[in-house]
Order: sequence, then structure tokens, then C-alpha cells
Amino acid sequence: MRLRQLVLSGTALGPAVVVGLAGFGLWEGAVRAFGISQFLLPKPTSILAELMAEWPVLRHAGWETGRIAVSGLLVGILAGVLLAMFTTRFRMLNEGLTPLAVAVNATPIVALAPIFNAWFGITGTLSNQAVVIAVVFFPVFINTAKGMTEVHPDEIELMRSYAAGEWTIMREVRVPNALPFFANALRVVAPLSVIAAIVAEYFGGPQDRIGNVITSNAGFARYDVAWAAIAVASAVGLALFAAALLVERVSMPWRLAVGGSDSNNNPGRET
Repeated sequence: MRLRQLVLSGTALGPAVVVGLAGFGLWEGAVRAFGISQFLLPKPTSILAELMAEWPVLRHAGWETGRIAVSGLLVGILAGVLLAMFTTRFRMLNEGLTPLAVAVNATPIVALAPIFNAWFGITGTLSNQAVVIAVVFFPVFINTAKGMTEVHPDEIELMRSYAAGEWTIMREVRVPNALPFFANALRVVAPLSVIAAIVAEYFGGPQDRIGNVITSNAGFARYDVAWAAIAVASAVGLALFAAALLVERVSMPWRLAVGGSDSNNNPGRET
């Protein structure tokens, strides 16, 4: 079974790799053929050369930005799940907080960063982490709470017929039902945490991070270095997305068995 899963994973990655390589080839050919200036669109080979030349700086910047993204991601996930469990237990809170969370979730990142800089200071990391936490928290809370409330009434009635308490129902019925919803949110917020961290860095903080490397090099017209920094940020985002997929596969192995085909109607639940 594990061998089959590995083969299927490799088969799924194959088209993406081919399309990616073809895209880079067309990019390189178009820049050379049409004589596009480097400050408009650097060649992939130039970006790769700068990536190798500036690797110590980019590696450190990627590590620092990744650290902010991961720490904010973990705190946001924990807070979102805990609040979803608490509000699901008390229906009035769920009905009151969910619309508010949806409204706050629509707030742009660029509006949050200056506010958090004023609250937590512009020189440290806390303000940037707060932006990531805010961006991660609301999708996790909304989706997890939805999964915990959209439970078939027959399952609740069956548990109550066995004199199960609310927390037992939460553990045995609501949490398993919410796992696919949580996984969907995790796939979204994992790479989004990197975007939030980089956007927050545009508004202040230490200068040895990806956001500052991009802006400083773009300001000096070193666009190939800026693109190399963007490539590092993309790699961090892809790594977090892959980690989210791994968490999903470990926590919900039955989705592989059914191919995830029922994830839209009743995600992750076997009939």
C-alpha cells in the first residue's frame, strides 16, 4: 500500500515538474528572443546565478522569514482550533463570533501590519508574528467550527442514546467530522503564512529577512537578486504546503483509500 501511494504521488508530481520546466524554458527563450531588459524580467539563468552567488544572505533571510511564518502559523492554528471547539460547545457564541470572524478575515494584510507595528513595536518580531497569527487564525477557526457543527443529526442522537456527554460527542463525532475541513484550511493558510510574513516585513522589522531583501535589491535595480529572494520565499511556502499535506495524510489515511472524492459533500467521511 505504501509503495502504491509513493508511485501515485510521483505520478501526480510528474506533470507539474514537466509544466514547470517547460515554463522556465519558455521564459528563458522569450527574454533572449525579444531582448527584454533585465530590470523588466530577468532570465531564469540570471536568477539562478544570483541565487547561488547570494546564497548565504538568502538562506539566512529565508530562515528568519520562515521562522516568523512557522511560529505564527502554529499559534494561529492552535488558537483557531481551540476557539472553534469552545464556540461549538456553546452555540450562542458560535452564532455570534462566526459572522464577526468572517468580517475580520476580509481585512487586508496591509491594513493589519501598521496597526500591529504601533501596538507591538517596529523593531522586533512580535508585530510580524501577530500579522501571521491574524491571517492564519480566522480561516482555521471558520472552517474548523463549520466542520464541528455540520454533523449529521443521527450521529448526535445515537451518541446521546448512549448517554454520552457533550465533550464525548465532541471527541468522538465532531472532531473527526471537522478534520477534513481543518485540512482544507491548513492547505490554504500554510503558504499564506509566508505571504503574510513577507508583507509584514515591508512595514518594518529587522533588515535581514526576505521582504527587506526584495525591497532593498529592487530599490537598487538588482532585480535578479530580488527574484532570487522571491524564489526562496516560494520554496519556503511550498515546504509548508507539503507539510500540510503530510499532516493531512497522517491524520486522515482513509482519504487516500477513497481518493478524497467525497471531500466536497461530506469530506473525509466514509458512507
